[in-house]
Amino acid sequence: MTKIKICGTTNYEDAMNAANLGADYLGFNFYKHSPRYIEKSKAKNIIEKLPKKIKKVGIFVNKDISKIKRIVNFCNIGVIQLSGEENSQFIMDLKKVLPNKIIKSFRVKEISDIKNINQYKTDYVMLDSFKKGLYGGTGVAFDWRLAKNVDKKRLFLSGGLNSLNVKLAIHKIKPYAVDVCSSIEIFPGKKDFEKMKEFIEAAK
Repeated sequence: MTKIKICGTTNYEDAMNAANLGADYLGFNFYKHSPRYIEKSKAKNIIEKLPKKIKKVGIFVNKDISKIKRIVNFCNIGVIQLSGEENSQFIMDLKKVLPNKIIKSFRVKEISDIKNINQYKTDYVMLDSFKKGLYGGTGVAFDWRLAKNVDKKRLFLSGGLNSLNVKLAIHKIKPYAVDVCSSIEIFPGKKDFEKMKEFIEAAK
């Protein structure tokens, strides 16, 4: 069964709602320029209260390894998501200091954006839509055909997914997981319970 990641978690109510509705992963965004940015002490407070079965993902964009390590250890983050321009050497260096599973996110506009994807020795890869100046949360879908050459067993599919298209996306792509953010929000950082429920039910 396809896993579900709810991204942009900023408060305890949304986190528990997502967990109770059946989400598998919750994303906490530590990129300060994101409208869904969460301060590390607030994230730690939420994470401590979540069920152990929920995988807690820390989202980082072009952040120093030392700072990633500090936040991951402080918040008890389980999975690291790299959503910037981090290269394969950066990932190798990160693996030397942290044992956590890693998701490398790629912003996709055309096939050339993912031609070197297999050089990245990460546990998972995420394909998201390209929008200038944004690292995730675009609300726009990319051409799913570009995902055909990616190993589906480690693919997180993101970008413009909602309750109306997620079932089709899962049928066509068969990803390991689907990632959703903006389509289930009232405003950036605040989830709409009904939209989140509809999305999770459609993806199950």
